[in-house]
Amino acid sequence: MWHRSPGTIDKSVESDEGTDRRVGFTRADSWPIQRLEQFLSKRLLEPLPGPDAQRRFAPVPLIDGWSPEQTPEAARRAAALLLIYPGSDGPTIVLTLRHAALPTHGGQISLPGGAMEPGESAAAAAVREAQEEIGLAPDDVRVLGPMSPLWIAVSNFVLTPIVSVSSAPPVFRLHAHEVEALVELPVARLFSDASIGWAHRNRGGTRIDYPYFEVGGHVIWGATAMVLCEFACLFDSDRAPTARQQD
Repeated sequence: MWHRSPGTIDKSVESDEGTDRRVGFTRADSWPIQRLEQFLSKRLLEPLPGPDAQRRFAPVPLIDGWSPEQTPEAARRAAALLLIYPGSDGPTIVLTLRHAALPTHGGQISLPGGAMEPGESAAAAAVREAQEEIGLAPDDVRVLGPMSPLWIAVSNFVLTPIVSVSSAPPVFRLHAHEVEALVELPVARLFSDASIGWAHRNRGGTRIDYPYFEVGGHVIWGATAMVLCEFACLFDSDRAPTARQQD
């Protein structure tokens, strides 16, 4: 379901000629974390995929007046940690299944994160929230840099995702009132045809179609899917779901 691009990981990552916008991820299980860290550290200093990539996983139709790059004055600031670590199926991203009783985005899959405190940087907030939600030890995290901010209109947050790595699988301890379960997403799943689909739901009497990633029976959609799409576009700028099929 992805639009694939030619290219091999090995030649692109080892090249001294700069970042290849179409690195691909066809052999993700062969990437050691150190190699991935080297690539991402350089790539995050270059122009980011930004709103164009984020919109590819936005629900359709869009909320009136919404655009991901907007930063309304009244919007609160938040940060999320996109942590990559070595998993059994190659480089893996940790996600959380939010507790169903939470007032916002309850029961959804999300990156660890939350509201920024006054004077706090996005990176500091993302690491702090990950420590609170999943017991991540700050010393286990190496922050690489931010991706593009994303305005989440439903909760009125401007979210900054922070990319980070850990050399070893972290020890997680879940905050029982916030997190029901961990969801481990192998990075290779972001580039698998079988992991992408379209679904729909009703919102206020309007049908909403949305593209999603699937992992372990969990559907990842909305803001989290938009963030993951931009992350995928760091490796291949053409990554996008196929056109939706009308039923």
